[in-house]
Amino acid sequence: MPDAAASPSRVAPLFALLPFLRPYAGRWALAFLALVTSASATLALPVAFKYLIDRGFASGERTHIDRYFIALFVVSLILAGATALRFYWVSWLGERVTADLRRAVYDHVMQMSPQFFETTQTGEVLSRITTDTTLIQTVVGTSLSLGLRNALLMVGGVAMLVTTSPVLSGYIIATLVVVVAPIVIFGRRVRRLSRASQDKVANASALAGEVLNAMPTVQSYTQEAFETRRFGGAVEAAFETALTRIRARAALTAVVIVFVFAAIVFVLWLGAQAVLAGHMTAGQLSQFILYAVFTAGAVGAVAEVWGDLQRAAGATERILQLLAARSPVAEAQTTVPLPARGEGIRFENVSFSYPSRPGIATLSGFSLDVRPGEHVALVGPSGAGKTTLFQLLLRFYDPQSGSILINGVPTRDVSFAALRQAIGVVLQESVIFSGSVLDNIRYGLPDATLAQVQRAAEMAAAAGFIEALPEGYDTFLGERGVRLSGGQRQRIAIARAILKDPPILLLDEATSALDAASERLVQTALDNAAQNRTTLVIAHRLATVQQADRIVVLDQGRIVAQGRHTELLQSSPLYAQLAALQFGGLPAAAVADETVRDNVGSQ
Repeated sequence: MPDAAASPSRVAPLFALLPFLRPYAGRWALAFLALVTSASATLALPVAFKYLIDRGFASGERTHIDRYFIALFVVSLILAGATALRFYWVSWLGERVTADLRRAVYDHVMQMSPQFFETTQTGEVLSRITTDTTLIQTVVGTSLSLGLRNALLMVGGVAMLVTTSPVLSGYIIATLVVVVAPIVIFGRRVRRLSRASQDKVANASALAGEVLNAMPTVQSYTQEAFETRRFGGAVEAAFETALTRIRARAALTAVVIVFVFAAIVFVLWLGAQAVLAGHMTAGQLSQFILYAVFTAGAVGAVAEVWGDLQRAAGATERILQLLAARSPVAEAQTTVPLPARGEGIRFENVSFSYPSRPGIATLSGFSLDVRPGEHVALVGPSGAGKTTLFQLLLRFYDPQSGSILINGVPTRDVSFAALRQAIGVVLQESVIFSGSVLDNIRYGLPDATLAQVQRAAEMAAAAGFIEALPEGYDTFLGERGVRLSGGQRQRIAIARAILKDPPILLLDEATSALDAASERLVQTALDNAAQNRTTLVIAHRLATVQQADRIVVLDQGRIVAQGRHTELLQSSPLYAQLAALQFGGLPAAAVADETVRDNVGSQ
């Protein structure tokens, strides 16, 4: 996508916000009515002062003077009421539109496949949801209203200046033309710098998010000072870019103020000469002075608002880029239901490369049939494609060729919700959310009762340690479950999958973080949960899958052997090598004998 900062259309990206503004047209109308009323009341004040001076003070009658002071007070009441209503409605709209925009961006990101996050840092996404939308909130909730109000004051002020004194107003209008040039020139520069500033802030946020999520690693390698310097450098880069933008805006404001007030002083001097010559009354000059001040202030405010619009335009471009991103894994326009029963899982000649590594085939012509209720273990060296099968089955990615079917229906034709509701997953890196134990186990089945949660926890060998926690199932676990050990986090993740009760289970070495005693308990629980359920297990430790119905050996994205444990020890050199490494380098026959003894001992 080309750099939007180079676009000459300045604030055009802001028009993309119209769909978010349109639902609140009625409130915008009320806000605009209040805005027009307050601007009209402001423009009426100089007229009231003119009559106060020319007809009140000039007549010397107290009644006339009191009447015009009352008129001034009434105008000020109207101005105060209209300004308060304008502030309320515009602030409400700013908050509401920003909330809608944040929800839209977040909802959109939630639909993106993992491929999107291969090239986009989560910190950058968070920066767009928070920092960029805050800039837009400033424009919608404040700057836009001020800009319109001051634009009305500027137009109305010019009109009244012409009415009051065409000659003097000609000088004022000429200076306004001179002021427009620096606004345009500096405004473009501010817009480019605003976009660059937001990018720098996003980079700093992304860096901070990455480091904070890896604090144990950072501290174990004593890299706190290095990461502090790195973040400091990112912050300083953002500061320098912001400082350049601030200088440009400061220069813009200074130029406008100097030009406007230099012209006003000159014109007022001419007006004073006209009063002395009898060509104007004192009231007319006072009216002209007030309108000149209002107009000058309005021009300065418009210049300031224009800078805010430039920044918001840059922020809007960044958000639009995010909203324009499309997930390469799209749901079919017409979906079909997933049958409850059928032929099981079938991979048909699947080939796949990760988008970030297009030249490296993770799977090549992969075909596998898994019967309903079958317990299949996937083993092989790192990078053989085991985890990729899980990601393709869940449609986090789509293969470049081939197809995947569940009960005879291609996964491409099934809705994401129906497909993923039929699959329970326990990953090697268990995910715990910053809620209670109950919230985490109930994540896959929000309506589950406490009794159901407790049964799932018992099956996952988690009930004992949960009940020992300070508040039991209501105990808050902290961000990423920092209050739990690795094994405890894993057992809660297993309980979550058991509670979901899906027809298909995907286990990525689900017992890897457990001690020997807990592993045996959880393995038994998983075996029970796998009854009458199609189960795929990624196994790094062969001792955990020896009772599988079938073991599939993968290497470089292909199936090189499959069968039972004892068969593979004899028929597959790769499996025999893996077994020998894990069982202490014993020969194949000795490994088989050792396995038998292990199995007998575990019964």
